[in-house]
Amino acid sequence: MKKLTLCALMAAISLAGYSQAPGGNLTGNIESTFQYLNQDSLIGAAQPDTKGLLNTYMNVFYTNRGFKAGMRVESYLPRIQGYPNRFDGTGIGMRYIGYQNDFVDVTLGSFYEQFGSGMSLRAYEDRALGYDNMLDGVRLILRPYNGVTLKGVYGLQRFSFQGGEIVHGAGTVRGVDGEVNLNSMFKKLEGKKLDVTLGASFVSKYQKDDDDTYILPENTGVYGGRAKLRYGKFTLDGEYVIKGQDPSVDNGYIYNYGQAALINFGYSRKGLGIVLSAKSADNMSYRSDRTKELTDLFINYLPAMNKTHTYNLVSSIYPYATQPTGEIAYQAEVLYTIKRGSKLGGKYGTSINANFSTAYKPLQRTGNIDPSDSSGVAYESRLFDQSDSLFWRDINVNIYRKFTKKFNARLSYYNISLNNDVAKVTGDAEGIITSHIGVAEFGYKINKKHSLRLEIQGLFVEDDENGDINDKGNWATVLLEYNVSPHWFFSIMDQYNYGNPQEALQLHYAYGSFGYIRGATRITLGYGRQREGLFCVGGVCRFVPASNGLTMNFTHSF
Repeated sequence: MKKLTLCALMAAISLAGYSQAPGGNLTGNIESTFQYLNQDSLIGAAQPDTKGLLNTYMNVFYTNRGFKAGMRVESYLPRIQGYPNRFDGTGIGMRYIGYQNDFVDVTLGSFYEQFGSGMSLRAYEDRALGYDNMLDGVRLILRPYNGVTLKGVYGLQRFSFQGGEIVHGAGTVRGVDGEVNLNSMFKKLEGKKLDVTLGASFVSKYQKDDDDTYILPENTGVYGGRAKLRYGKFTLDGEYVIKGQDPSVDNGYIYNYGQAALINFGYSRKGLGIVLSAKSADNMSYRSDRTKELTDLFINYLPAMNKTHTYNLVSSIYPYATQPTGEIAYQAEVLYTIKRGSKLGGKYGTSINANFSTAYKPLQRTGNIDPSDSSGVAYESRLFDQSDSLFWRDINVNIYRKFTKKFNARLSYYNISLNNDVAKVTGDAEGIITSHIGVAEFGYKINKKHSLRLEIQGLFVEDDENGDINDKGNWATVLLEYNVSPHWFFSIMDQYNYGNPQEALQLHYAYGSFGYIRGATRITLGYGRQREGLFCVGGVCRFVPASNGLTMNFTHSF
């Protein structure tokens, strides 16, 4: 590890020196999160042996006349709670070198990439989730003609970071992708109202068959095509992919093919926006190691078909994680602004946002499957053929209005149903958990520098079929923020589980924080209780245990 750290230091010094050359540019950022935790038996919070926990990252990127290089140094001493337990040590977690011009872009080392919507390939990082499935190898991008982009990738996926070194998954990932914008490619179509983009991709993984029970395919491919149309105020895009036979832990080692389709329609004009989406996926878990589970080593990504919520009771009590093995999901959203100056719109206008999303288990037909069939195919499925097994349903609406130059308000309602037997978020409930959540948010600008924001939230859980209180009962949250522009901010929040059927667990989760911002530097300090739960971004979730203590965060960009 010392040798690796020395190499990183030498590389940083070298890049800093080169950055002085004509045309050279050195950029980057640093982020550090420190926790000091206490024991709190009431909420199930444990104090680690080290008492203190630390995550630190620093990115350095250098470019000069087409040359590019970069690296990320990571340090987990040890990791903060909720991160994978295989993250530890200090070392280089990402590094690359490459060259690019108008025709070619080649990268050797670590890289992130996405083909289309990501249903065939998406290598990306989300630090808040502790998620990083980057590829280590080579990526080549060619732009041989105006409007044409060709990509090729070949590498191993990052699985973990142990002892300050990257640990790769067992499989090798290879892929090619092509995309063409017809309006840019053909001069006759330039400036036309109809804009057309077409694309296709093929991704393959190789993993050795070392299983004594099954005969496993060592190469499994995903291939498909996509199209995006834009005509005036309308947009329509879709993608369809097929996955080869891929027995794994996720699907119980069956030999079914997988398939997925995604369709998005949008309409937008002043004061009105409409988005309609549909997704059908079956047996589409695609990993570079067939033995892994949870969020480990996914090659592809199935876009979430539900709205990303920000209020804490809505986003963290009963969140929904996209089901990689299959789901049929729909979403519709309408944003309408009542014209300012009208009786309903008021002096500054009123915005109304309504959203609906739902997901069901695909219908898996076994009637035509011969019981004596030794092919390993377990069932038949069709696109958008859903069963009556509900995974998720979310109906929400919010209304925002600015009453004066200083005062504004937003009122929101959420009706959420979650199948806890499928997308398990708690061990205390079975079947469908239905909750109603109301939020009132108020903002007041005291003067040019000082402002206040208040949130009042309430979550009410319906009783189950037996009349028992579902899960942990009802919750309430109050949040007050005070901002002193441009440098200071203060906040205090209290989540209260007043409806817990166990009176001893009707607890307050109080948390206070303040911060300072100066240019590209931000420092935040917080102290209090945080309850256990799932933290989700884009349908991908990680479990965060309960904690009680101090958290300090530092970020800086250069």
